[in-house]
Amino acid sequence: MRIDILSILPELLDSPFKYSIIKRAIDKGIAEINIHNIRDYSTNKHKKVDDYAYSVGAGMVMTIQPIVDLIDQLKSERKYDAIIFTTPDGTPYQQAHANQFSSFKNIIILCGHYKGIDQRIRDHYITHEFSIGDYVLTGGELAAAVIADSIIRLIPGAMSDETSALSDSFQDHLLSPPVYTRPADYKGWKVPDILLSGNEKKIDEWKLEQSLEKTKRIRPDLLDKK
Repeated sequence: MRIDILSILPELLDSPFKYSIIKRAIDKGIAEINIHNIRDYSTNKHKKVDDYAYSVGAGMVMTIQPIVDLIDQLKSERKYDAIIFTTPDGTPYQQAHANQFSSFKNIIILCGHYKGIDQRIRDHYITHEFSIGDYVLTGGELAAAVIADSIIRLIPGAMSDETSALSDSFQDHLLSPPVYTRPADYKGWKVPDILLSGNEKKIDEWKLEQSLEKTKRIRPDLLDKK
C-alpha cells in the first residue's frame, strides 16, 4: 500500500511513522509513506498557500492552485482508490473505515489548515472527508497520522499476530474486555479466576459479557449499530 500525505507542515509527520508496527510495515515493504510539501507546488513567488475568503469573517483559506497541481501530478503517475481530506466538519472516522481502506492500494490524505481548503477541491477531488473527533486541531497532520496508522496496522503482515486486530475495540461494535497478565496475584489484586481456569468456552463467554457491560456503560451508542 502507498499513502501520500499532502501537508504545509511536513515536519510534523517526521516521527509518527518511524516506530513500532508502522515502521516494521514500511521496512518490510508492506506500506509506503510519502509526505509532500504543498508549498513546493505554489506558483506564488513567496510560496504562499493561503488567502482571504470571499466572505466576511476571520481566518484564511488554503488556495486551490498548489493543491490541485500536486494532486494532478500524483494522479498522472498512478490510480488512487481514495483521496481523503482531514477536516473537523467531516464524517466521524471509525474502525469500519480503516477496515475498508486497508484493502486499497493507493491513498492520498490531504491535511487541512486554517479555515479549510477552497470548496472546489472538495467538490472535484476529495472522495472522503473525515474528522477524528468533535474538536479542532491546529492542522490535519495529526489526524492524517492517526488515519494512516489505523489502516497500515491492518494490512496482512504488518502485525506479528494478525488475529490480534480482530479482537480490537470497535471491530464488532463492542469495546474490548479487560485484560490481565502475570502475576496472577499482585498486592492482593487478583486476576479473575475464570481466566485461570483453562476453560476456553467459559472464558469467551466471560469476555463477551465484560465487553457488553463495558460498552453499555461507556459507549452505549455503539450497541445501536449491532
